[in-house]
Amino acid sequence: MSTVLARRAPVAKLAASGLLSLAVLATRDVVVLGLVLVVCLAAAPFFGIGPLSLAKRLWPVLAACAGIVVTLSLFSADRGGTTLLHFGPFLVTSSVLAASLSLALRLLALAVPAVLVFASTDPTDLADSLIQHAKAPPRFAIGALAAFRMLDLFRQEWRMIAMARRARGVRQGFARTAFVLLVGAIRRGVRLSVAMDARGFDSGLARTVARPQRFGAADSGLILGALVLAVFAFFLGTQ
Repeated sequence: MSTVLARRAPVAKLAASGLLSLAVLATRDVVVLGLVLVVCLAAAPFFGIGPLSLAKRLWPVLAACAGIVVTLSLFSADRGGTTLLHFGPFLVTSSVLAASLSLALRLLALAVPAVLVFASTDPTDLADSLIQHAKAPPRFAIGALAAFRMLDLFRQEWRMIAMARRARGVRQGFARTAFVLLVGAIRRGVRLSVAMDARGFDSGLARTVARPQRFGAADSGLILGALVLAVFAFFLGTQ
């Protein structure tokens, strides 16, 4: 991606997302959470992510937010505040609705920065940046890269396992399919660990850098901007 924020160093984007996440976790104020969310949504085009693409990536989170609002509004034990809706045994009050909305906004405000970071970052660049800028151990960074790239493989294997069980007439079940997938993942992880050890990832010796990653003033500016927004949101939430 060639947009302004998409070109930033992966570690800078990760640090900015982490700072915003800390601010979001420190408050339940709807105004503060909404402010962080609006800023992140406004920054999405600068990460090269359009509204439709962002919605496709966020639909599980949006469904979870809707479930939080509906469940807490209908079944919460706290019934203080003004009555907004009352039908049968269900009673929705202003305090319950405010609490459920704050939790839903918090989840959304946590998810959006993470989606912006990982949707605009190549996994290989992220691993290289972790090694060069965050001084992460190569064994950890390359292992995380391999795990990240295997997510699509796991989805394909899930479908293959389900089809194989159906072809054999075996009863379908989430737990059974997940167990088979877990066994395969453990075996693959062991093979990956042996292969990495054979290539000297655990030798303790310094490794050369094949793809140098730049970290300039713009990357520092992104972290500083996120820090300013996080501090502002924190103090606004404590008022």
